[in-house]
Amino acid sequence: MKTFIRRHPFLTNTILLVGAFIFSIALGSVFIPPLQIVKSLLGIEQLQAVFGTILYEIRVPHAVLITLTGAALAGSGTAYQGLFRNPLADPYLIGVASGAGLGAITMMAHDWPKDWLGFYSVPAAAFIGALATVAIVYWIAKLGKTVPVTTLILAGVAVSTFATSLSSFLMMQSESELRRAIAWLLGGATLSGWQPVLAMLPYVVVGLIILLLSGHQLNVLQTGEEQAQQLGIPVERIKLVLIIAASLAAAAAVAFSGMIGFIGLVIPHSMRLIWGGDHRRLLPLSLLGGAAALLLADALARTVLSPQVVPVGIVTALVGVPFFLWLLRRAKAQMYW
Repeated sequence: MKTFIRRHPFLTNTILLVGAFIFSIALGSVFIPPLQIVKSLLGIEQLQAVFGTILYEIRVPHAVLITLTGAALAGSGTAYQGLFRNPLADPYLIGVASGAGLGAITMMAHDWPKDWLGFYSVPAAAFIGALATVAIVYWIAKLGKTVPVTTLILAGVAVSTFATSLSSFLMMQSESELRRAIAWLLGGATLSGWQPVLAMLPYVVVGLIILLLSGHQLNVLQTGEEQAQQLGIPVERIKLVLIIAASLAAAAAVAFSGMIGFIGLVIPHSMRLIWGGDHRRLLPLSLLGGAAALLLADALARTVLSPQVVPVGIVTALVGVPFFLWLLRRAKAQMYW
């Protein structure tokens, strides 16, 4: 089995993703047998009307949204770790999460109408807040025509702390929306149907395609910026493109699914540990692995205290922390970075 996994990374992760997807849409207050789901998806057999409505109008769009979120977070985390040459980097390093949180909580502090405009005002504000925060961090860190990585990280920490403090202040001033804000901050896709998927899809797809095409440049950057420049890589332009693409995908994920931790940190580590650090393979493997991992975490969040739904961010933290510590312990004697 270990030999098969090492020799067939894409097949292994694809099988895991398909299995996690079917498992996720089978579970719920009404259990739908996985075999029936497979036959229905392949057009072999038609589900009962009730099952069909539950599957295609509620569970499948929710699972697709979670799949996109997991792929976006894992892909962004992989890109940031490669760009900063830091295994502790994650998609929220330069302010995506704090900016999104500030934008979302600012909207929650107002009494918006309960129609579609009111519901979509929160993810829209979160998306704008995330991108605005990253832009501010980049502007602060820029020195002339260059953006030193260390300065970028420090600026990200400072601006993130400031945005988090503002978010906390707004939460204190809006007690009626406190529970809603906390639930969003803990992660979990609350919007249902296909509209959130369609709204999120363009940003995630564009961001991830750019990252997938940047595998070679990320490999060269691991030698150091001066060496990469000598090898003909336009370092500053590549850094800007990678930051924009990774932040775009992560911002869309956070806007519609809340702040979900550890997927963008643990998954790239796992993929690198098993299949090596070549970003041309590492990026697509992380997308598949991140999507599968978040689908399983979401399924657990929806069933562990059923009918109550646990925020998926709690599940990823409870599972991700010990798993991450185990990875660090296992890799202690190996130089896999």
